[in-house]
Amino acid sequence: MAMQASEIESMIRAALPDAEVTITDLAGDGDHYAAHVVSPSFAGMTRVAQHKAVYEALGGRMGGELHALQLTTSVPK
Repeated sequence: MAMQASEIESMIRAALPDAEVTITDLAGDGDHYAAHVVSPSFAGMTRVAQHKAVYEALGGRMGGELHALQLTTSVPK
């Protein structure tokens, strides 16, 4: 079963409460999303560590309920 964009956003916000999160359904099928996450907590982290933090927020749903996530992360400017 696919995840809703609002559920993905809620899970990321729960783990990274200071984050600005934008979720886009790329294919209109509820299985392929893009997430843009901007968080001060990413300061000093490598891009890989930032992505890992977001994937951890999703609690292992990648590859199961959530088929594909194009992820962009950054620190606020």
